[in-house]
Amino acid sequence: MGMVTNSLLAPFLLEGRTALVTGGTGGIGRACVRRLHAYGADVATTFLPGTETAGTVDEVFPDLDRVTAHPLDLRDTASIDACLEAAEHAHGGIDILVNNAAVGSATVAAFSDDLRTQDTLMLAINADGTLKMSQGFLARESEHGHQREPRKLINISSVGGGINVFPGFRVSDGMSKAAVAFMTKQLAAETVHSNVDVFAICPGATDTPMFDASTLAELTAVERHAFEDGLPKGRLISPEEIASIVHILATGLSQPLHGAVLDASMGLGVHPGMLR
Repeated sequence: MGMVTNSLLAPFLLEGRTALVTGGTGGIGRACVRRLHAYGADVATTFLPGTETAGTVDEVFPDLDRVTAHPLDLRDTASIDACLEAAEHAHGGIDILVNNAAVGSATVAAFSDDLRTQDTLMLAINADGTLKMSQGFLARESEHGHQREPRKLINISSVGGGINVFPGFRVSDGMSKAAVAFMTKQLAAETVHSNVDVFAICPGATDTPMFDASTLAELTAVERHAFEDGLPKGRLISPEEIASIVHILATGLSQPLHGAVLDASMGLGVHPGMLR
């Protein structure tokens, strides 16, 4: 998809802005990189050292210019600081931070076989790592003084934990997503007079590698069909749909939503009994 230039879309254009999208090589992050880039933003994204490389990002986005790749390990404060510094140096600043990188109940198993250690890592990566990324981003606003356009902090949480409770949902996973939703509201309260807007998006069942690993992979074709048929609207959410919400929040149109924790689950958040 080439950059959108239709003048009727001027309020949605992001030319001259830089977005840092963490975990941009797959799922929602990948869709966000493409969406924000298509509307004119320069984009920095991240890869996990030891698992991915900058070359991994190049392979995912061979057709995009203005995209840079930076190592990020959310378990490591020094890595978080270095990532923010590198992205800022590469693009001259960071206007939009999309905190997308996270682990789920299946993907965290790549770090440890021990369930208790996995729970600790879930909270360290999803909650504490996201907190430190947010704090580093907000600190950079004060360092650079007043800017004409508001900066945007967009956190990706989940309907599980961020909006509602689902029996059988892994406790540490839900806790970490609830922490992101709370953090969003707290940081929004503290920045009501600052030149930054803060939001969270809580997706429902989304067609991503993470959701596939945690939920869909163990289902037979018949079971998967029944599962999807029972979801709101009878289908999974696409990553591109979540990326479109991120895009709206990244524009100047979103300021009245400062502090919002958005239920992006097609109704699952208000009817959690549908997911069984």
